This record gives sequence, structure tokens and C-alpha cells, in this order.
Amino acid sequence: MPIVDDSFDFGRIAATNALSDIYAMGATPIMALAIVGMPVNTLPLAAIRAILDGGASVCRAAGIPLAGGHSIDSPEPIYGLVGIGVVHPDRLKKNSDARAGDVLILGKGLGVGVLAQALKKEALSAAGYAQLISATTQLNTVGSALGGLPGVHALTDVTGFGLLGHLLEMCRGAGLTAEIAFERIPLLSEARPLAKQGYGPGATDRNLDSYGHEIDFAPALESWQRRLLADAQTSGGLLAAVAAESADEVLACFHRAGFDQAGIIGSLRAGSPAVVVR
Repeated sequence: MPIVDDSFDFGRIAATNALSDIYAMGATPIMALAIVGMPVNTLPLAAIRAILDGGASVCRAAGIPLAGGHSIDSPEPIYGLVGIGVVHPDRLKKNSDARAGDVLILGKGLGVGVLAQALKKEALSAAGYAQLISATTQLNTVGSALGGLPGVHALTDVTGFGLLGHLLEMCRGAGLTAEIAFERIPLLSEARPLAKQGYGPGATDRNLDSYGHEIDFAPALESWQRRLLADAQTSGGLLAAVAAESADEVLACFHRAGFDQAGIIGSLRAGSPAVVVR
């Protein structure tokens, strides 16, 4: 389902989000198939074509062919990709292989859900829209390079369950406790003031209702800060658990690939699966 009104941008975002799953395993995409459901009797053909063109532009940017796909008539516009990638088994990264002592590196700023909700409420500025599109159409190509670094122990991408949800999943898989500091979390600058005003998707509250009991929030954290950490992302950044001695190398890899906000947000230690936020 679209999070923006512009058809071309919708196609770009959906395609970027789909290919992220490949990069999040340290793999490289080699081709994609389009999955299309459109209300053909009500949505103008020009809009449908723009959606498809947006997705195709992302495939070109990723250096892969859009080799075909499947389409149906549906009551709401639906668009996405089936991405196919390759990776050597020794380079495959899972979200369950983190180790105690690893540092946590996040590749993109949080706040996509906040910006998207503000857009729906007609409260998003032009600068905010530009930041929303920039963040959601930035391919996580750095994941392919991270697959070749032995110091990267675990990798995932932050999407619908928010940072806390995907980090908690990493903790459960490895049997570890994560400690993160809010002031170290990269945030999209246009999202911060909107988050303070209460903007955010309904999925954020559902996320907190689902796993909030496993999060140890510092008492000083305000509601908007807690909600931002659970903000449902579309095409969010990569989250990597990295050996401490490899952190500089991994950060350099992120920065060379254009992920200027990438930074260390915390670490992992022995303990029962949980996330501690300070």
C-alpha cells in the first residue's frame, strides 16, 4: 500500500524496500519480478505506468533486470518486487548470530513513519517530504559489502516493527541483552519536531503493545522518544552487530556508501533477551 501520493515515488519506495531484504543478508540482487495489483477501472493508466516506472528505475539503480512479474485487478493499488539474490554461504549474514561484546551500528535515521503520517495529515513541509523520499529510496547496497566482512556477526534491516522490534528479534536469536542510548540514535531531522507533536502511524502503538514489556526504558525518556524507537519504518536502514575491533571499518564502509547518519547506537552483552534504553 502507498505511503505517499506520488505514483512514481510510490513505485521507487516499494522497490527499494523489497530489495533491502537481500542486502540485509549480505547478498547481492541479480534480478527482480514485479507483483502488481491495481484498480484498473478507477486508477488512471498514467498513474499505473508511473508506479511501474518508479520500480523499474530502482532496479536500474541496483544494476539488475526487472525480468517480468504478475498483475491482477485489485480494489487498492498494490506494488512490490520479488527480489532474487546470491551470496556465498560463508558470507551469508543472519539476524541471530550476534555475540556478547558486539557494538550495534544503525545505517539510517529513524522517523519515516512519523513523516509519512504527517504527510497524510497534510502537515509535512516540502523539506520533510524531500527527506522522506531520500531516506526511503536509498538502496541498502552497503549490505553486499558487509557480507564480506568477518567482523559483521549479524545483520538485519529495520522495517515495520521499528528499531526496538528488530533489535529485540536479534537479541532473541542470540540470547543476549542490548543496551542502546537514545542520544546516539540517528533521527531524520524533519521527524523530530513532528514526533514531539504526536505524529506517527498506528503501527507504532501496536508495536509497543506487542513487545513493550520486554523493553527497559529509562524513566527520563519521554513518550515521543519511546514511540520514535518503535516507529514503523518503510525501507529503513541496516542494523549490524559488529565486533568492537571492526567498528571503525564497518562505519567507514557505511559512510563510503553514502550513509552519512550511520553510527554506533549501543552494544550487546550476556543476559536474557531484552533491550535496555538509556
